[in-house]
Amino acid sequence: MIAIMGASGHTGRAIAQHLLETGEKVRVLGRSAEKLADWKARGAEVVAGDASDAAYLTRAFQGADAVYTLIPPNLGVPDFRAYQDQIGEAITQAIRQSGVKHVVFLSSLGADLPEGTGPIVGLHKQEERLEKLSGVHVLALRPAYFMENLFMSLGMIKHQGMNGAAIAGDVPVSMVATRDIAEVAAKALRQRDFNGFSFQEILGPRELTMAEVTKIVGQRVGKPDVKYVQFSYEDMHKAMVGMGISESLAGQYAEMSRAFNEHKVRPLQEGKALIRARTRLEDFAEVLAKAYEQA
Repeated sequence: MIAIMGASGHTGRAIAQHLLETGEKVRVLGRSAEKLADWKARGAEVVAGDASDAAYLTRAFQGADAVYTLIPPNLGVPDFRAYQDQIGEAITQAIRQSGVKHVVFLSSLGADLPEGTGPIVGLHKQEERLEKLSGVHVLALRPAYFMENLFMSLGMIKHQGMNGAAIAGDVPVSMVATRDIAEVAAKALRQRDFNGFSFQEILGPRELTMAEVTKIVGQRVGKPDVKYVQFSYEDMHKAMVGMGISESLAGQYAEMSRAFNEHKVRPLQEGKALIRARTRLEDFAEVLAKAYEQA
């Protein structure tokens, strides 16, 4: 049995599907029983609950040979770092109490840094918690910038004829599709061939600047002349708050953007130790184009 947190999200959903297709017994976790309902028809066990509840997570992890853990997104929480700590502590306690021995954790590129990277700092803290667990084998996946983040740009491209963020247009950024992260995670959960605490970085096929990203997406959605505009950190913060994102998280994202601009978020692994994902942005642009039609 393999337990999967966030089964209604991007990575969790894809991981659970991978595992079911390979004949594994799967237990899916998530906040909403309604959103998880279709998993039961696919043959998975469904356990819904609050990820901040260590008792719920302990029950959900018990009997599992391995678990996939993550800190679920929460865009409106007043104090995002406190939220990360709360969920992280609950996960760590549940791992300890349930007796599970193999854990795959969704972290991020840049999680080696203890400060200055916005929400990635919370993942650094969780890696530290997991590393202290005795007798538990933990693999922290550190993927690059999610291609799925570009969904937030589609409305701007469609209605304002531009794309923009606080990351400078000429800063090279590695981007990876979550389906590729899921493939790596599913393999690790099946094989369970990692020992102690280790991390695995996952990069895209190549680095792209935001200007290049905008051109690729613009061409695919029928706006080849769309330009990328760098926002100030203050303007980005205000725009995100206007979209309903909390002041706390908006500030965290502004700090993360600064970290990208200052080239702080970069891989540590080289050569064979580093995984290069297969999905190119040109391929993922097909997914973005479908969403663009509805933006």
